[in-house]
Amino acid sequence: MDHRRELAARDQQLREMQHESFAYFVHEVNPANGLVRDKTAADWPASIAAIGMALTAYPVGVERGFITHAQALHLTLATLRFLMASEQSESPTATGFKGFYYHFLDMQTGRRAWNCELSSIDTALLMAGVLAAQAYFAGESADEREVGELADTLYRRVDWQWLQDEGPAVRHGWTPEGGFLPWRWRGYDESMILHVLGMGSPTHPLSAQAYDAWTATFEWAEVEGIEYLHAGPLFIHQMSQVWLDMRGLRDNFMRGRHADYFENSRRATLVQQRYAMRNPNRCAMYGEFCWGITASDGPGAHARGRQVAGRTYYDYVARGVRDGPDDGTLAPWAVVASLPFAPDIVLPTIDNLRRLQLHTDNPYGFKASYNPTFPADRHHPTGWVSHHHFGINEGPTLLMIENHLSDTVWRLMRGCDYIVTGLRLAGFEGGWLDAATVGRA
Repeated sequence: MDHRRELAARDQQLREMQHESFAYFVHEVNPANGLVRDKTAADWPASIAAIGMALTAYPVGVERGFITHAQALHLTLATLRFLMASEQSESPTATGFKGFYYHFLDMQTGRRAWNCELSSIDTALLMAGVLAAQAYFAGESADEREVGELADTLYRRVDWQWLQDEGPAVRHGWTPEGGFLPWRWRGYDESMILHVLGMGSPTHPLSAQAYDAWTATFEWAEVEGIEYLHAGPLFIHQMSQVWLDMRGLRDNFMRGRHADYFENSRRATLVQQRYAMRNPNRCAMYGEFCWGITASDGPGAHARGRQVAGRTYYDYVARGVRDGPDDGTLAPWAVVASLPFAPDIVLPTIDNLRRLQLHTDNPYGFKASYNPTFPADRHHPTGWVSHHHFGINEGPTLLMIENHLSDTVWRLMRGCDYIVTGLRLAGFEGGWLDAATVGRA
C-alpha cells in the first residue's frame, strides 16, 4: 500500500471511530428536550456537559454525513428551547439559576437531580456547545435565526460575576441548601474555557483579576524529563481545547516560557507515555502503546473498599501522573482526545487499543476505561473493563478527531466574537487571534 492509500485508510478508520462516538448523542438523547444522558446506566440523569458536547457534535455529524441538516437543526432547537424555558430560580428543584445550570438534570423533567451543584465548569462546557450551534446554524431560515437568538440570550444571561463572590478567583459552584461551594478555580485545570467565556461576556463578565488569580497558581514543573505546565490527569490538557484553538496563542504566563497551551498539551501527552514506559507502580500492560491516565471509571466498587493484592482501587476519580492516584486504570478516549497534539504517538496507541479488542461489541466505540492490573475479572483480555459509556468521553473522542482531520470545531469557534473578546481580555496574542475581528455588538 503506497503512502497516500495508507493515509486514506487511516483517515477512514478515524471517521468510523467518530461515527461510533456520534451514535451516543443520537441514542442517549431525549429528543423532546435535547437532554443527553451522562452515562449508559438505567435511570441515569442527563449531564449538562454532555449536552454541550452534543450541540457541538451535531454540526460535525452533518458535515460527515452521520445526520441530516434538518435532523441536527431539530435536535439543536429542542435543546435550546428547553434551556430557555426551564426554570431559573433559587428553588432546589429548578433547572438552573443566574444563567447557570445544575450539573445533572432529570432526563424527562429537566429538573435538578441528586441535589447536585450549580456547576460553573459544566455550564461553561454547555455554553461552548450553545455558541458552537450558533456559529454553525447561521442561515436565514426562521429556525436558524431562532438558534442564533436563543444561543445569544442563553450566553448573555449567565452571571459569571456572581460566582466570583467578592473574590478574584471563581467559585466551583453553588447549591440552594449551602450557598457557594468552598472551592475556587486554582491550579492549572480544565477551566480555561470557563475563564475565556466568562471574560468575553458583554453582560456579566468576569474581571481580569479572575484570570490572573487562576494563572498565579500554575506550576511549571519537570516531569518525566519534560518541562511543562503540570496537571496530572490528561483530560485537563484536552477539555478546553475541544473548542479553543490555542495554536500559537500566548498569554502572560506562556510568553515567559516561550510556549503555548497547544504545545503544552503535546508535552503532557508525551509525559503520559514516558510515565507508562517507566511504570513506577508496576501496573500490568503499561508501556509505549498502553497509556492514558485521566478522570475515568474504575474497578473500585468491585474492591468493596478493600485493598486487592496490596493495591487500592478507585471508582470514578481523577487519576494522574506524578500526583496520582494511579491504580492501573487507563482510558482509551483520553488517548484519542490527544490526537491533535501528538498524532505520532497517539495513532500507534489507537492501533494497540484495537488489538486489545477494546472496541469490539460496543455500541459507541472504545470502552470508557480498563484496568489490566485488577485481578478480579479475566473475561476480557485486558481484565476489568468499564460496563458504561459516558457522554463526556464520547464528545472529546469525536470532536478531537474532527479537529485533527479538518479543524472544523476550532474554525467555528474562531469566528465567535465572545471567544475572541475573552481571549484578548485574558491577555492572549499571536496565532489566528492577531487577524481576528469582532463584528457583533
